[in-house]
Amino acid sequence: MSIETVRRYLEKWNAHNRIMEFDTSSATVELAAQAVNCEPERIAKTLAFKTKDRIILIVTAGDAKVSNSKFKKKFNYKPKMLTPDELEELVGHEVGGVCPFGVKEGVEIYLDISLKRFNTVFPACGSSNSAIEVTLEELEKFSQYKEWIDVCKDWF
Repeated sequence: MSIETVRRYLEKWNAHNRIMEFDTSSATVELAAQAVNCEPERIAKTLAFKTKDRIILIVTAGDAKVSNSKFKKKFNYKPKMLTPDELEELVGHEVGGVCPFGVKEGVEIYLDISLKRFNTVFPACGSSNSAIEVTLEELEKFSQYKEWIDVCKDWF
């Protein structure tokens, strides 16, 4: 189960006990915002893409959309999202629970600057009914991100 993978992964920072599990789904930005009682833009959604030779996760603010042109400029490749079947196989999480924690080896994680507006954000934790509140510093540390990038639009 993916949430257990994330729980074990977050033990390194003693953050595993901060994972929130809900009786209802938090699989979409709107549902997650209701579950944690915050603005939808503070949900840190994780989007999964593949290029010719790598798997990329981009964590964005809930109100941001990936810009095809910015993505292509940054990665020299047209954005192609992973299918639900590819998600579990290549990333280790299922739709609705994709997060930057406890992913398979070789997956590159990037944080989009759309998140920098907030003191804390709420990424999922490997299941469609979980989340954790983290500071941006914690998100950097827990995700072991590669770099902050600017590939989104429609959020400012």
